[in-house]
Amino acid sequence: MKKIERSRQFLQQHLALFQCPVCHQPYQEVQMQSLVCPLGHRLDLSKKGTLYFLQRQIQSEYDQAMLASRRRILQAGLFDEFLAVVQAQLPDQAVGLDVGCGEGTPLHKLASKLRTAIGFDISKAGVNLATQQITKAFFCVADLAHLPFNDATFDAILNIFSPSNYREFARIMRPGARVIKVIPNADYLAELRQALFAGGTRAVYSNDKVLQHFNVQYRQITTQRVRYQFAIPPENFADLVLMTPLHWQASEEQLQQLIAQPFKKITVDVTVLVGQDPILAEEE
Repeated sequence: MKKIERSRQFLQQHLALFQCPVCHQPYQEVQMQSLVCPLGHRLDLSKKGTLYFLQRQIQSEYDQAMLASRRRILQAGLFDEFLAVVQAQLPDQAVGLDVGCGEGTPLHKLASKLRTAIGFDISKAGVNLATQQITKAFFCVADLAHLPFNDATFDAILNIFSPSNYREFARIMRPGARVIKVIPNADYLAELRQALFAGGTRAVYSNDKVLQHFNVQYRQITTQRVRYQFAIPPENFADLVLMTPLHWQASEEQLQQLIAQPFKKITVDVTVLVGQDPILAEEE
């Protein structure tokens, strides 16, 4: 079955999740490969089986090469240990949304716990990569500030290393739903930071502001730190270097010197936050 046909069937089964980005009315029906709202606004599936909800083109800094590097290192297992913690926090058979899904590997690895899995990103290149996997998840291009989903439709919102819009999260959360946010700690990719920026302020990272902002959004909050060493496959060392925005701040000479002298392990150090029962609804 072609991707576009699989996606059409998904939309028929889950039409109640989506709303029109123009008039914000719930979509009324699926006609051929299009969503149609009560006011007649149409949104067509792409040949890759995705929906493009943006009302204007937005240029993402994450290009194809960077996203492909991320795909390879994540498929090699870089995030697997903390994703196991995230998966344990997912309600069984939940309707889940991955905010800022990137190239889609984390949602693909978590989708077996979900009844329905949707990922979106502002990067069209990332979403196109996400569709290359054989996965139950549905992917779309959308804006965090204007989520194209109806009120009270999701049981779980995944927010892994991505910005948040707590107002929109609160709107689309069902009663009892949870936001699962993963944020880096000071030692996240510490070896890479030191190799690129030894002795400089860029070698130091703090998540205090993000953590404080999350803590005032929900009445029920749990936190769990996950820290481990990941053995880097030699063939994926360049992918590790190029997969994060850290490499934007380094010169080409610095990058080539580092890739020529790879190290064997990297520290993954994150905090998994789970929030329920929203209090405030503000943007991060």
